[in-house]
Amino acid sequence: MTDLDLAFVEGGVTAPFGFMAAGVCAGIKKSGRKDVALVVVSTPSPAAAVFTTSSMAAPPVVVSRDHVSDGRLRAVVVNAGNANACTGDLGMHDARAMAVATAGALGCDARDVLVASTGVIGVPLPMDLILSGIADAAEELDLVAGESAAEAIMTTDTFVKTTGVAFEVDGITYTVGGMAKGSGMIQPNMATMLAFITTDAPLSSASCDAALRLAVARTFNRITVDSDTSTNDMCVLIASGAAGGDTIDPGALGFAVVAHAIEHVCGELARMVVRDGEGATKLISVVVTGAASERDAEAAAFAIANSPLVKTAIFGADANWGRVAMAIGKSAATVDPALVRITFAGILTCEGGTAVPFSEDDAAAALAEDEVDIVVDLGVGDATATVWTCDLSYEYVRINGEYRS
Repeated sequence: MTDLDLAFVEGGVTAPFGFMAAGVCAGIKKSGRKDVALVVVSTPSPAAAVFTTSSMAAPPVVVSRDHVSDGRLRAVVVNAGNANACTGDLGMHDARAMAVATAGALGCDARDVLVASTGVIGVPLPMDLILSGIADAAEELDLVAGESAAEAIMTTDTFVKTTGVAFEVDGITYTVGGMAKGSGMIQPNMATMLAFITTDAPLSSASCDAALRLAVARTFNRITVDSDTSTNDMCVLIASGAAGGDTIDPGALGFAVVAHAIEHVCGELARMVVRDGEGATKLISVVVTGAASERDAEAAAFAIANSPLVKTAIFGADANWGRVAMAIGKSAATVDPALVRITFAGILTCEGGTAVPFSEDDAAAALAEDEVDIVVDLGVGDATATVWTCDLSYEYVRINGEYRS
């Protein structure tokens, strides 16, 4: 299946049948913007989630890991502006209280509610505001509120991140929708800071888990803004099955089609996160080919993508290929310097591990574009990997220097 078989649809998480959402202002954010979101499916449905690998995982992650362990969810509740991370026993109590409040408003079991939080670390949740926000959100649930919910999960994001696609399996039209937030503290090791994917395809819990892990491995797990893995990362998939049809298990003929659509939606959201990296001016695709293994290709690509020297060179439109060579060398990937080839934005700068003549003016013009490709051929195998990142600007330092002020 190609992406040409997928038709873009609006609505984000409410694009598929069977879902409602809401986004409200509870007063958590100093800006007065929306900060509590609900995503609700009509009945407890097959679901799966992946979470941060951080050993400092926040209470919402701990609670949600437990709640999704049976492979079913009815709702997701999210607050922005406060991460409820590094908050001890009180944080655990508050995360559970969010699930209980949501369940009470919806008339379901608290274990069918997944909880997510994002924002400042180390500050107790303002539970009076959050509980009021949950009640308001439950009252405002709507079939077309995907955009509003996506707005309510933002922190330093500069734009709302939603997408969706429709496609056919055995004559039935299915939809996958999604929303995400993320701008800084991004090298997820599972997903972006927060991402929520919905579908009306009749997936089983096992299919949700298999499809989500396949998608995350080559989308959210291939992005980096600053090499930092959040305490609160999670990516969730819920399948309402509301479009009808027979259950799609991992071995079913339609599974590959649905999995492809889920990966496409995750990929679009992942690239949005990188494009919106704090202070970013450019989206950078780092493509490593000719590696001895996919693991080597990924290691080299991440070494390049995470290098502050590479990222600042791209910000300054400087085709300083020596910084890329440096990053390759520290990556632990198998390398023969005499075989390395480096191309910046379509301009060959290094062949056989040594410089080749190129026009600095042409390179500067190419690197001034909004999207830049760095392509490296290691020449020692046939494995490849792509990692997406962004440049490192003066604005990144300002945003993070003033984050709590």
